[in-house]
Amino acid sequence: MKKTCLKTCRILASALLTALPLISSMSLPAQTTLQLTGKNPIQKTMTDPAAVHASAIVIDTHADTPQRFVDEHWDFTDPLNGGMLNYDSARKGNLAAQFFSIWVDPGQYPANASARRTLELIDGTLEQVRKHPDKLALCLSSADIIATHKAGKFCVLMGIEGGHSIEDSLGLLRDYYRLGVRYMTLTWSNTNNWADSSGDIDDAKVHHHNGLTPFGKQVVAEMNRLGMLVDISHVSDKTFWDTIATTRTPIIASHSSARALTHASRNMTDDMLLAMKKNNGVVMVNFFPAFIDENWRKAWAAQAPERKKAQDALEARYRAKGLPVPYTESDKIDREFAAKIGRAPFNSLIDHFDHVIKVAGIDHVGIGTDFDGIPVPPDTIDSAADLPKVTAALMARGYTADDMRKLLGGNLLRVFREVQAAADHNP
Repeated sequence: MKKTCLKTCRILASALLTALPLISSMSLPAQTTLQLTGKNPIQKTMTDPAAVHASAIVIDTHADTPQRFVDEHWDFTDPLNGGMLNYDSARKGNLAAQFFSIWVDPGQYPANASARRTLELIDGTLEQVRKHPDKLALCLSSADIIATHKAGKFCVLMGIEGGHSIEDSLGLLRDYYRLGVRYMTLTWSNTNNWADSSGDIDDAKVHHHNGLTPFGKQVVAEMNRLGMLVDISHVSDKTFWDTIATTRTPIIASHSSARALTHASRNMTDDMLLAMKKNNGVVMVNFFPAFIDENWRKAWAAQAPERKKAQDALEARYRAKGLPVPYTESDKIDREFAAKIGRAPFNSLIDHFDHVIKVAGIDHVGIGTDFDGIPVPPDTIDSAADLPKVTAALMARGYTADDMRKLLGGNLLRVFREVQAAADHNP
């Protein structure tokens, strides 16, 4: 009798052990799981902003830090020293990947010297990767970002800010791509020879083209062919619509906010946001107070004449020496004027994320801080270390963990992947 009972017990135990993996793999309602375990760590992770932020691949599509590499001989692993982005702040803020802006100031470098300055900034960025192979890696694709993040390294990417850098040459555009550049903003605040900018669209002294010229459309087509992201931040409204009509791949706005909330010409109208949704592109919200807070924008605009006088005096001093004005010097003046206004409310930034999502949808929004290219971020945001505050604030407004993973980097990865999949793979 005892032997029979023992045998039966062994059979039942064996059956239970066989069934356990199957039971554990079943999708049980959260309430059932909670009853079985007494706690629900997965559910907690899905609602804890810090855990959600830590679980995401966070990507910022715009920071002007390369000027520091070249002009200040500053290293990305050094202390911030007044900056907004370095290796330590990125790690603290779980920033996984950064598109470094390759920006040539057209007021300081002649049109025929744009390429040299562009190459110097590219070299300065690549040198950071060369000097710190244990911490940094150059990424050229969405797959590179995922693999580099998995390996525990910081992803370095590059985007050219301003089509004047190609000096009207498709050959230079291709060379920049070969060096690792993966997006180009069609214009900066200056209209170039083939595309109008929002920055000078009301200046009657500037020759405009009514959007993209035929060559400008060739530039967009060549970027599509290469698998280079087309960036429409800074462009005029007509240039935007010409780009939408020309591109055959999704496009990005690397650092733009919503014009419905802040009436800056650099921002995007609701019709533009809807067009980005139809294009399957992504709009990366800018952190500059003049683009996210209407009161701050008006105060900044009121300072313009006095600010220009100070900048002109600075430029005259350097011109007398035959030198371009270092960005750190002009930025110092802007910071002094910004300090007179004070910080813009943090919630103004969150309002812009919220608005873009409501109009374009959660699949079409991301982060484009403009760190190291703006005189001051909004209140409570001092560096990349503060990025988790954005996640917490948006989740407090009801956005889910899945929503945040899309916004923080998933949407950009999707667009990057689609653009490169459409390339002809013969750059």
